[in-house]
Amino acid sequence: MDSAFSSADELVRNGELRTELAPYADESLTRVDTSGWTTEKENQYFSSMLVWEKAPSLPVYKWFEPALIPPPVWKVSDEELPRLLNDLVNKLYEKNIVLDYTDHLSDRELYEIIVHKILPQDVKKTDQPDVYHHWDCSRIGDCDDELEDSRIWLTYYADDKQREESRAAYGDRLPKKRIPSHHRDFPKDDSVHY
Repeated sequence: MDSAFSSADELVRNGELRTELAPYADESLTRVDTSGWTTEKENQYFSSMLVWEKAPSLPVYKWFEPALIPPPVWKVSDEELPRLLNDLVNKLYEKNIVLDYTDHLSDRELYEIIVHKILPQDVKKTDQPDVYHHWDCSRIGDCDDELEDSRIWLTYYADDKQREESRAAYGDRLPKKRIPSHHRDFPKDDSVHY
């Protein structure tokens, strides 16, 4: 009987969550196929989405107390750069921000991306321990040409199958495959991410 009562509670909660999410309805709610999920798992997903929708959007540097304002890149010496970069990456990870596709960048380029693009970016801040924000450092951003925006990813990170799929779309414009010049072992997480 406890199991039936629990299932009924989950169904009621599912209806409540769907009602609470209705004002936020867009493709993000239907992008994930939940048809094979249990009601409990679907409720966890909907709860996570509700937290996301209600979360404040703040510049990343304001997620820290005090605000995280590293020195400008031109003030950082080559000797102190690796330590400062690792400190920044670890601080971002403490706030559930993971940097993806960084191996093609020099330390200075990556530091500059963190300081000028990531830290000032408005991002929804959730306090869910299992939700990570993944920052794709291979994307140029603000680019109208899809191939140009994905050129770095296609060059350094796409596997053979992904490159072949892209070849069908881009033909001779597909960039040559290369090995990234760095190998970084930054913290990673493959749980829920936005």
